[in-house]
Amino acid sequence: MESIARISGLLESARELTLDAASAARGVRGASKPLDRTQVKKLLDSRNEREVLDGLRRVIMMMYRSQKTLPLFSSVVKNVASPNIEIKKLVYIYLIHHAEQDQDLALLSINTIQKSLTDPNPQVRALALKTMSGIRVQVISQIVSLAIKKGAGDMSPYVRRAAALAIPKCYRLDPSQLPQLLEQLSTLLGDKQYYVAGAAVSAFLEICPERIDLIHKHYRALIRMIVDMDEWSQLSMLRLMTVYARKCFPRRTKTVRGKDKSADLQDFYGDGENGGSEGEQVVVVDPDLELLLNSIKPLLQSRNSGVVVAVARCYSAVGTPTYVQMAIGPLVALLRGAQDIQQIALFNIVSICLSRPADFVRYATHFLVRGSDTQPVWELKLEILTLIFPHAPPHVKSLILTELEHFGRGSDKALVREAVRAIGRCAQTDPATSPRCLRLLLGQITSIDGTLAAESLTVIRHLIQQDPNAHVATVVRLAKNLDSATDPQARATIIWLVGEFSGLNGEDNIAADVLRILLKDFASESELAKRQIVLLGAKVYLHHLNRQIEASQGSSNGEPGVPPQLPEDDDHPIAKLWKYVLLLVRYDTSYDLRDRARLYKALLGVPQLAILMLLAPKPAPQAPSPSETRKGYTLGSAALVLAGGGAIHGLRGYEDLPDWVQPGKEPDPRLRETESTRPRSGIIPAAEALDLAVRTREVKKEPIAEGVGVKTLDDWLAEDEAEDEEDSEESEEEEEEEEEEEEEDEDEDEEESEEEDSEDERRENAGLMG
Repeated sequence: MESIARISGLLESARELTLDAASAARGVRGASKPLDRTQVKKLLDSRNEREVLDGLRRVIMMMYRSQKTLPLFSSVVKNVASPNIEIKKLVYIYLIHHAEQDQDLALLSINTIQKSLTDPNPQVRALALKTMSGIRVQVISQIVSLAIKKGAGDMSPYVRRAAALAIPKCYRLDPSQLPQLLEQLSTLLGDKQYYVAGAAVSAFLEICPERIDLIHKHYRALIRMIVDMDEWSQLSMLRLMTVYARKCFPRRTKTVRGKDKSADLQDFYGDGENGGSEGEQVVVVDPDLELLLNSIKPLLQSRNSGVVVAVARCYSAVGTPTYVQMAIGPLVALLRGAQDIQQIALFNIVSICLSRPADFVRYATHFLVRGSDTQPVWELKLEILTLIFPHAPPHVKSLILTELEHFGRGSDKALVREAVRAIGRCAQTDPATSPRCLRLLLGQITSIDGTLAAESLTVIRHLIQQDPNAHVATVVRLAKNLDSATDPQARATIIWLVGEFSGLNGEDNIAADVLRILLKDFASESELAKRQIVLLGAKVYLHHLNRQIEASQGSSNGEPGVPPQLPEDDDHPIAKLWKYVLLLVRYDTSYDLRDRARLYKALLGVPQLAILMLLAPKPAPQAPSPSETRKGYTLGSAALVLAGGGAIHGLRGYEDLPDWVQPGKEPDPRLRETESTRPRSGIIPAAEALDLAVRTREVKKEPIAEGVGVKTLDDWLAEDEAEDEEDSEESEEEEEEEEEEEEEDEDEDEEESEEEDSEDERRENAGLMG
């Protein structure tokens, strides 16, 4: 019989497996042959759970394919009372999606969903709470609020987490429920389960991020749980605690002298001996803030790149330079990820590198451009290399310049252009490497690529303007390369540089000869070059006038009141060149060029005014880092990536971090004390009171009792020996007493036995006599 029963059980299990496999196969075949609405409705109305489940799966599939499934609303919703949890899940998904379109029928299912809140299965209770909060019908807002209140006190943490996640949905449905929701939120923030508290923090940031008073008593508990939370909750916690630290911990500094940098830094008010007018300003970290900074340190090893960036944001916003330096390595490690993660990580790295470039020098090799890098990635890498260049040792500088030189000779025009600009920024930030950078750039001006030549000349011009007197020979070399420079921008740059140096060495200058050569082929020059040729002619002629004025003043012996006289008919070759320039421009087709020539002619009529306009010293141009526009944006924000282009890209909602709270206006630190850390008042247990008294007297070096000093180890040992002797004497006395008692008991037993024997004898004698 037992074997028959076993065989029947195996057959039954095989039958179940066959039915499941057939159902799965039918579902796969049905996916290729969809049923019409009548057939699906027939499946939904069936009494077989398998058919109902199949029908619901088809409905969900149709729903996500944007097919009309609203006519099946009544057939789907009536299965909400099914005991099968798989059917419940599919019905709830359908209900959340279509509740707004048919609110009357959706309200009919609320009663059944409410009953599920008392189901013994916590998964069913959490699913019912999630569904009720997801049904966007304002009439049931109070019911949802009551359901959240019930879920917040549930024994299962899974249900409490669902209640925390339902709070923002209820608030969006009916903002008037905020007071009741805040009560439940305050309870959930103090939950001992980390995944419940994490969901509560996410809800807090969505409905009332300004109510930091709700966080005070839960601050330390939340900080200790942050490591165990999931990634989404960790992101919310880091965002909340960064704002909380700015609003609750004032930024205090302390002046520490060079010899006392290792002294105690917890002197908030600078009353220590180290305070003085001289020394280094060191940030004093509040103990609670230090707890936050140390607790999030393990998150730097998170697998989620967003968490790593959030920790770096927290350290840069509320931490000290030491903590920021800890986050640099994990940020650089994100460059091993995908291209999109690399790009976001590089934006955040550049933001930190703008203020702390020296900390990235040791990671210079991680920013070398690879062949697989996309344009946004290698642009940011080149920018980082130029930022760390002035702080790098000589061998790293040589490596960076070699890399830039290599990419400057590549085939990608965009990469070549950025490499040349990077070389220029390196030369500007480190004058010691300017000669090498200049040699690299001068080798590019004869390139066939006009864009490369123009970019190189633009950078060369910036370098020459920083120290004009040291680059006269460079300008002569550039002028010799005018014939090989075919790009209009390149030719215009060289002509402008020649004009800037046209006043050196008097008449022994190449500017007039360069002008003469350029005027031979003036008509075939580009518009940009023509403008610079006219400007060059005006400058050369102005310097000629200045020399004539100085000569006339010298011949008149500098008599006061005698104005300088200009010759009316000058036969000097420079004057003839200027007249020839005006003649050429008069018949040019460009209106702008003709107007410029008339303007210069009028200015030269008053040499003093022309000097102010044409020969004024030009400030040396600076080439800031392209990411300077991103300075000040919070790490990890979209505005940092878009460089503040919110209006361009249609983004809204960027919120900067709040300013540091002023000292004296911060909340009372005692608000963050919990019941376990708060000093207790009232009755104290005797053991704790005794320990406290002993510790206090030992610190104060007071006697424990009158006439008795502080006990030493010998005193304690002597007392122990005395106690042992007393215990031995007491034990001996007890043994003697026990022996006496035993002897008395034996005597009593003997007497009793003798009395019994006498009574027996009497009875026997009486019997014999009878």
